[in-house]
Amino acid sequence: MSPEEFRRYGHQAVDWIAEYLANPGRYPVVPPLKPGQLVDALPACGPEQGEPMEKILADFERLIVPASTHWNHPGFLAYFANSSPPEAILGELLAAALNGNGMLWKTSPAVTELEQVALGWLRRWSGLPDDWFGTIHDTASTSTLHAILAARHAADPETRTRGASRGLTAYASEQAHLSPEKGALALGFGQEYVRRVPVDSEFRMRADALGEMIERDLAAGLRPCCVTATVGTTSTTSVDPVPAIADICGRHGIWLHVDAAYAGAAAIVPEFRWAIAGCERADSFVTNPHKWMLTPMDCSVFYTRRPDVLRAALSATGVYLPAPEGPRTLNFMDYCIPMGRRFRALKLWFVLRAYGREGIVDMIREHVRLAQEFARRVDASDRFELAAPVPFSVVCFRYKGSDEDNRRILERVNASGDIFISGTVLNGKYTLHLAVGNYQTTGRHIGRAWELIDAAV
Repeated sequence: MSPEEFRRYGHQAVDWIAEYLANPGRYPVVPPLKPGQLVDALPACGPEQGEPMEKILADFERLIVPASTHWNHPGFLAYFANSSPPEAILGELLAAALNGNGMLWKTSPAVTELEQVALGWLRRWSGLPDDWFGTIHDTASTSTLHAILAARHAADPETRTRGASRGLTAYASEQAHLSPEKGALALGFGQEYVRRVPVDSEFRMRADALGEMIERDLAAGLRPCCVTATVGTTSTTSVDPVPAIADICGRHGIWLHVDAAYAGAAAIVPEFRWAIAGCERADSFVTNPHKWMLTPMDCSVFYTRRPDVLRAALSATGVYLPAPEGPRTLNFMDYCIPMGRRFRALKLWFVLRAYGREGIVDMIREHVRLAQEFARRVDASDRFELAAPVPFSVVCFRYKGSDEDNRRILERVNASGDIFISGTVLNGKYTLHLAVGNYQTTGRHIGRAWELIDAAV
């Protein structure tokens, strides 16, 4: 493709994106597609000869777009809703053009140094300690894997040379994401040594139960090495009592990791800073700008106050990739499993500069206000009830009927194409889950969601 052709097709693609962002509601949020339908619509084998870009772009619009779930749709209110605004898309576009690979400082100084700057801005805006070391991964699952890996090394440094020994034990609440469990399994802990700690009536980890579990495991000769506390759990956005958990971890010398993948963004807002109380005592911390901070997938920020442990566990050199050292030379490959690293910091930097701290604060406040507005509608209804507190922008609620009734409501609402909500299970009951996180979601979309839900009974 010549520069002239690229310019022509690039303009065509940007025009399509601009129109898409201007009116994402013209598509159903969830495609009316059956499994395998797109596979059947595409050729089984790739073309022997290159095809014209006109045909490729036409097939994108004809086949790919109608098969997509539209996370940028303002009626997307499922899971942890998020969005990708124009500013972030431009950053992603330019990152693809530069195609930087941040293995070492010298393989792309901009990748390495902009990441340090952007994460420094975010750390200061969030009130996190100045001496924390930060790096960007793809998702919180990868960030948490690195936390558990560091915890394993801190508890048993010989794992680097001899492999994992039995008896290392990890803890997370019953409401925690699957990532602590999957990370422990991937690192050889064994499912038998992954503990799920009971929660209280507001779905927060019970620190007393954690303490008792740890004492029992120590008495049994096991080696507790990592606790994952959650700030904004996946189902309910509950906040674990981090100060009390930190006390327990401190007494026993256990690595404390905080999963704030969703609610970490809220720390930028002064009135929500309470959510990260005690997190300054954590050994590691993760927050995902691709969840509630206008950054496209994928961008997971991992901080640790003990980068030396992470480096001791992971650093390696090869004759094909000598790693230069120096007082200001940072080689991120020494602190993470991947050698190749995308220029994820560029899109985050675009967002932080384009919106500024105040713009992000205003967006989060508005999303919380919309969630509270929806919660008030639930509270005022004699047919629905709240199933959990609503500290942020997620509402868990249910129809006062059977699980099947609630599942049927979910299916009817999502079949509308206007709104997409998800479900979870709380206290053994199927529960509806509505999350506000898209920058284009307004009170009109929240009103439409309630109208559809109420009519689906």
